[in-house]
Order: sequence, then structure tokens, then C-alpha cells
Amino acid sequence: METVVEVDQLTKAYGSFMAVDRVTMSVGTGEIVALLGPNGAGKTTTIRMLMGILHPTSGHARIAGYDCFRERPDVMRHVGYLPDEPAFYDYLKGTEIVEFVAAMNGLDSVTARSRANDLVDRLELGDAMADYAVNFSKGMKKKLALVCALLHEPSVLILDEPTNGLDPFATRTLHAMIREAAHLGTALFYSTHLLDQAERLCDRAGILHQGRLAACGPLEQLRDTLAPGGSLEDVFFQVAGPIADGTGE
Repeated sequence: METVVEVDQLTKAYGSFMAVDRVTMSVGTGEIVALLGPNGAGKTTTIRMLMGILHPTSGHARIAGYDCFRERPDVMRHVGYLPDEPAFYDYLKGTEIVEFVAAMNGLDSVTARSRANDLVDRLELGDAMADYAVNFSKGMKKKLALVCALLHEPSVLILDEPTNGLDPFATRTLHAMIREAAHLGTALFYSTHLLDQAERLCDRAGILHQGRLAACGPLEQLRDTLAPGGSLEDVFFQVAGPIADGTGE
């Protein structure tokens, strides 16, 4: 298995506050890795550094061998990104947004249309694609962002709270798409507060606590070591402690 996403001693400090503190982890081809943690643990900050949106204070984040901040255009060729709160130009139609994303990724119109149609049908966006983004619900925006993330068939998918805003049917479809992408060799890295979903989907998990990676490894290993006979939820509370109890994100 080839390492595609590499985080090495990644740190982000705001003055004396350590939002992310020397985090080291990786994601390989065909692997699904979840990033877990209570509110304020540093999950979104970590993802923003992976996306090149934030410059790390120290350490490195690399995707496909490229530095996520210094070589962001090269990184973006390999990555599909689904943010927690997708934002679009209000008065572009769904079809226009997809066409713009396709052009940015160098796709010809025939290929882009074929791929987009398949994704739109599967996510049941249908006639909504002819409407303006301002009229899209939160769930519809999430689906449209997923179409855009998958359109260029990236080798890496980075998903931030991917099911937030999705109904149970769309969530089930998304989970199937995640599994299929991994089967085809895509490396998947996603942040979630839904521990039951992470337990069903991921091969490995990292748990952030106060900016530090408190535990990381295959689920079976984490359970055996930290909560024998328990679940990923038991591992989570064992590692994150009372600060995680009932907070979510």
C-alpha cells in the first residue's frame, strides 16, 4: 500500500494556543481513515492545512508527494474536497457550477457531462441542477459539493463531516460511494463526530484531544488496547475524557 497523504509533526499555533500539536499520521491507497475528536480538538484546522488553506507553524503535510501549502495547485489535481459547509455563488445554476469545476480540472465537456450525470442521478439531485444555488437546501449543497469533489476522479478524497445535512437515504448512498472509491484505490481521509459511522466505514482512526493525536491505529487494535470488548465510542471516551462527553462538533 502506497502512502498518499502524509502528516508529519504538523503544528498550528495561534500565539500560545496550540490548535494542532505535532500530529503525525498517514493515509494509503484504498484506505479509509477517520479523524475524530471533541469540539475544538483541531480536526478542521488539520483539514485546512491539508487543503493548503492554512500554513502550518511547523511540520509538514504532503499529498501525492507535494507540499500541501507550497505546492497547492499540484495537490489540488489529486484531491477531491467536501467541506462541512459548502459555499457556492448564489446566482450560478447547479449545472454551471459543475461546468466551472470541470473546466478548472481540465475535463472536456463530454467526459464532464457523462460523469456529472451519473453522480447527479445517484445523489438524486435531478431537476435541482437547473436551479440557482441560492435556492439549494443545506443537503442539496452538500450533494452538489460531492459531485464537484468526485468529478475529476481524484486519487484522494478529504471529507469534513460528510453526512452533515444529508438525510438517511443520501447518507447511505454516500457511504456506498466511499466504499467503492476505496475499493478502486482512492485514499480517503475524513473528519466526523459520528462514531458509529466511523466504526462501520474506516480502516483506521485517529483521535485528537486538545490538539494532540491521543490515539491512532486500526480499529481492532484501538479497541483491544484501550477498551477491550468495547466499541469505538468506548475508545473515544477513554482517550478524550470528560471534555468530550456530550459535546459533539
